Amino acid sequence: MKISKYPDKNIWSELIKRPVLKREELTEIIVDIFKKVQEKGDQALIDFNKKFDKAEVKNIKVSNEEIENSENLVSKELKLAIQQAKENITKFHASQISEIEKIETTKGVICWRENRAIEKVGIYIPGGTAPLFSTVLMLAIPAQLAGCKEIILCTPPDKNGNINTAILYTAKLCGVEKIFKTGGAQAVAAMTFGTESIPKVYKIFGPGNQFVVAAKEYCQKFGIAIDMPAGPSEVLVIADEQAIPAFCAADLLSQAEHGSDSQVIFLSTDEKIFNQTIKEAENQLKELPRNDLAKESLKNSHFILLNTIDEALEFSNLYSPEHLILALEDFEKYIPKIQNAGSVFLGNYSCESAGDYASGTNHTLPTNGFAKNYSGVSLDSFVKKITFQNLSKEGLQNLGKTIEIMAEAEGLFAHKNAVSIRLNQENERI
Repeated sequence: MKISKYPDKNIWSELIKRPVLKREELTEIIVDIFKKVQEKGDQALIDFNKKFDKAEVKNIKVSNEEIENSENLVSKELKLAIQQAKENITKFHASQISEIEKIETTKGVICWRENRAIEKVGIYIPGGTAPLFSTVLMLAIPAQLAGCKEIILCTPPDKNGNINTAILYTAKLCGVEKIFKTGGAQAVAAMTFGTESIPKVYKIFGPGNQFVVAAKEYCQKFGIAIDMPAGPSEVLVIADEQAIPAFCAADLLSQAEHGSDSQVIFLSTDEKIFNQTIKEAENQLKELPRNDLAKESLKNSHFILLNTIDEALEFSNLYSPEHLILALEDFEKYIPKIQNAGSVFLGNYSCESAGDYASGTNHTLPTNGFAKNYSGVSLDSFVKKITFQNLSKEGLQNLGKTIEIMAEAEGLFAHKNAVSIRLNQENERI
């Protein structure tokens, strides 16, 4: 871990850098993967499963039998936990359903907006070292609530060519039936072009490593939308003198264990809490089953001592973290100062893991500084908003002159005529 005490603001730009692969290397790999999937379809996916996941897979599509059997292979305790999380996530996202509100902007001119579900969506579920069945809940629930007609799920197989049973059970619970054994950039490519087995989609959702993020960025060249650039996990914790070092360390390590390219940032204004948190992190790290990954992550992570909470918030807004934890006594007064963050956790007992699993908020969030201009996934992510307007005769008469003047000023006389011809016809009738 990298420790800094009261760093000058002119070096903050160095402290907020994320660990990344060289863009040229990534682009070359992604372009090659997309080309092969576009040309060879399912066979390319089978080949990539063998190359990247060491998995022999004959059929890309998960069978109905595999989905049905998953229920018997997941413990009752885990099923109950998933069901409770599903209930909370559904409750929070259902609250985002908006009512249609018609507005009369001018007498006789009515405007409104309606939601329409994106018909075909693809959800990418990371597998590998951590099969994220929780991400199925975060993406499939709002997709179902929005009314998406077709939900395609792609996730990498294990070395035996199987999908994690908790992922399959959660998908079944959420009504997702089209599940495919492919991961990484090749899964994004498959949903971009479509293959013999995998349908092409209109928008792709889900977090992943830098290859998945790069693939999602690249798929936009082919007219496919994405939720956001959601890459390696990150958390920033701000702690004052009343913070509990053991809690802070646990939160930092909860993100560090995601992978070696994850990053955690700890900011404190209290040197005692600062030093104790570093010690706690070192002690807790020894007990983690995934401590090798967490160790690598900590090499790219920062522990920074600052003068004031306002200064810490200024640093945080510059960094724009995926997850922000305020381990502060009077956190309420600092909420208005938070400008850039994916999701915020307030107080000593609001652990980041709550948002990852079961509090109800979505854990698919912008990373790598994209919280400056992206929101996390919500119900809105799965819908388009279409505007409508209805002008009565009276409405056009009230607004017509304004439109004619503006159109003529722009030199668009056909636009003007579309109004004039209606007004003239109405005047002739009179």
